[in-house]
Amino acid sequence: MFKMFLLIVLAIGTLILIIRFLSKTSFLHILLNKYRSFEDWFHVYQSYKIPQYNENNNLQENLLYGNVSTYLNSLASLEDSQFTNLFTGSKCNDIILNLDANQTVVDTFLGARVYWTNGVKELTMRFRKKDKRRILRPYLQHVLSVAEENKSKQKEIRLHFNLYDNGRCCWRSIPFTHPATMDSVVLDGDVKNKVKSDLELFLKSKQYYNKLGRVWKRSYLLYGPSGTGKSSFVAAMARFLCYDVYDIDLSTVSDVSDLKLLLLETKSKSLILVEGIDKFLLSSEKSTAAGMLNFMDGVTSCCGEERVLVFTMNGKDRIGDGDGDGDGDDQTAMMRPGRIDVKVEFPLCDFSTFKNLAGNYLGVKDHKLFGQVEEGFQNGPSLSPAQIGELLISNRTSPTRAFKSVITALQQHQPNKQVDKVRAKSSDNGSGQPMDDGLLCRESVHTVREFRKLYGLLKGSRRKEEPPLDLSSIEKSGSRHDQT
Repeated sequence: MFKMFLLIVLAIGTLILIIRFLSKTSFLHILLNKYRSFEDWFHVYQSYKIPQYNENNNLQENLLYGNVSTYLNSLASLEDSQFTNLFTGSKCNDIILNLDANQTVVDTFLGARVYWTNGVKELTMRFRKKDKRRILRPYLQHVLSVAEENKSKQKEIRLHFNLYDNGRCCWRSIPFTHPATMDSVVLDGDVKNKVKSDLELFLKSKQYYNKLGRVWKRSYLLYGPSGTGKSSFVAAMARFLCYDVYDIDLSTVSDVSDLKLLLLETKSKSLILVEGIDKFLLSSEKSTAAGMLNFMDGVTSCCGEERVLVFTMNGKDRIGDGDGDGDGDDQTAMMRPGRIDVKVEFPLCDFSTFKNLAGNYLGVKDHKLFGQVEEGFQNGPSLSPAQIGELLISNRTSPTRAFKSVITALQQHQPNKQVDKVRAKSSDNGSGQPMDDGLLCRESVHTVREFRKLYGLLKGSRRKEEPPLDLSSIEKSGSRHDQT
């Protein structure tokens, strides 16, 4: 009896040691997988494929594919996959898990197991056929709701740019981390508020646009000299809307067909940016720029909605007046009704803008040198906000030194402005001569007068040696000369 008890104790101890050993290995996990594989032989499974692009045309991305990808990347069971990609998020301490290609992750819903496999440009969903009617639609609704919730919490704006890859134009993207906001950009307060109100109204106008039979989009033209803050304002618009930015470089687009493909691949809820479109309208890439204009109100503009188109150009004189008189046909075509909805001017820095810059860059609302700075702006603005901003940044440790540098810069630029005014007047007199020639003519007249005085002195010194002249004739000629 004692021997039997001893054998039972030894057997139990051995079994415990074996279980502890196996628990430290993957044997139980392998055994469980084998059991599930064996169980699968006795069940019929239903599979569904979700392609990345609609109808395999590689143009418009399947929105369901993006939502499912977002949902799968949030599953806790993703860590149990054999291969999982790790990425850095928008912040340096964020870690993002992403299912690797040809890997499977398991999800559970209402007691049913759902298998997801990441293929090449497609996702495959598989579950038991007997669970199809019970879970298919409720499960997909659950996936969409969780994906939308995660997107709203982890919204990351991305900057897309076009380049050539394998012989075709395509998009590549990086996180958009530009810090500009509507509060930080320097622009007239009334103009800024009007743009914000217009954007907010646009976001709420889907039903209104559908009722009118119009594409749900809005077009903006930002114009002004370089350094006036157009690009920063575009970044602020994107952050205000939480839209991805598609920055189109027309110089890398070979023809209109490539441009159409690029535009059709843009997603809804995006901001499409074309910088410096005026130089493309006047250059050899004119046809590509014309294709961009046709996209603004052509048939292809309906492929996608909730888009904001932003164009920038330098100088107000490059905008067509839209009167159809033939001056600046390309710009007039751009300003045709239905293409540009809102025009925003970005002028050079004036005193009001300077005070905003001083508050943003230095935290100074008032200073004893503001009076001298205001005097520097009396003849009109001559520096861009970017130029003023650089002076403030380089002297940010001393507001007094910063404002003195601004005063000096304004004084240095004023003479150039006066010369520009004189040149403008000379160009208006119809002579067609450049300003330098006009300045030379004025100097030559002064030189002739001085030469006449010198000639008179020499003549007087020679009168003693020469016979007397007829003074009356000289006086008459002199009086005639003075009259001329």
